[in-house]
Amino acid sequence: MPALSRRHLMMAATGFAAAAALPRYASAQAATAPAGPFKLPPLAYPFAALEPHIDAKTMETHHGKHHQAFITNLNNFAKDNPKLADTPVPDVLAKLGDLPDTLRTGVRNNLGGHANHTMFWEIMGPNGGKPSGDVLAAIDRDLGGMEKFQTDFNAAGGRQFGSGWVFVTVSKDGKLAIETRPNQDSPLMDGKRVLLGNDVWEHAYYLAYQNRRADYLKAWWNTVNWSKVGERYAAAKAGTLGV
Repeated sequence: MPALSRRHLMMAATGFAAAAALPRYASAQAATAPAGPFKLPPLAYPFAALEPHIDAKTMETHHGKHHQAFITNLNNFAKDNPKLADTPVPDVLAKLGDLPDTLRTGVRNNLGGHANHTMFWEIMGPNGGKPSGDVLAAIDRDLGGMEKFQTDFNAAGGRQFGSGWVFVTVSKDGKLAIETRPNQDSPLMDGKRVLLGNDVWEHAYYLAYQNRRADYLKAWWNTVNWSKVGERYAAAKAGTLGV
């Protein structure tokens, strides 16, 4: 092989090695996204941070493929409907009936998915601690304490047929309730606010748990960032909580 070719090969190998050394979550999120007003929110933690409860490959695919697909679709909708991006997400979802028939289903699925997943990434993280303060008091008051709350939440998630979500909604006066929604529907569509929620679409857990949704629901509690949940609870009571 000519010396020049060997040198080029060595340089290429060095470049590949350096690229492989970069954090996977950083390099994936730095990839160029389609232009438009809607953006994929970055994760605040590496893909592997939630292991062994949620594996890195699931997180990478879920965030970078599934959520990004919603963003891409929304940006395509916004090309011909610029007001879609100028209106707060909760307001759009609460007034889906005001949208043209040709746009309504696409916005319902994709903006609903964007809202749900934005919340989902935010309320998870490594070393999430335990609920305390006002959130814990609300759980005790409205949901019967942590043990009953988790049992009821997991049961609701297990009963959700097919794809969907299980949520804890929070009212303006801080009252909590467990609710489920199909597909990418959100309580925001009913004018409610979400404290936290778990994705029970199979893509959220199938690589590690296959059809064992109950095992995923149980393990997922280890990923909840209760500090963030506390911030969301305070924002809900202050009337400033968005998605």
